[in-house]
Amino acid sequence: MKLSLLKAIDGAKEFEPWFEKSFGHVVRARNEEKAIILASTECGDEGKDVWLNDKITSCEILTAKGEEEHILLEIRTA
Repeated sequence: MKLSLLKAIDGAKEFEPWFEKSFGHVVRARNEEKAIILASTECGDEGKDVWLNDKITSCEILTAKGEEEHILLEIRTA
């Protein structure tokens, strides 16, 4: 199994207004296709089809290599 990071692409109109929507997922799945399907099953008001569209969301397979960083930190304030 692999860990995948799925995120909304900045500026996508499907995430406006910003409330009641999911903007990021970290999932464990066999491959990118399964990761995207998992993300689409746990979404907010943006709808599941948004996570199936690679023009408005991204999916990155995570590895242990790389710099120290936050993988996912989502803070939205009103």
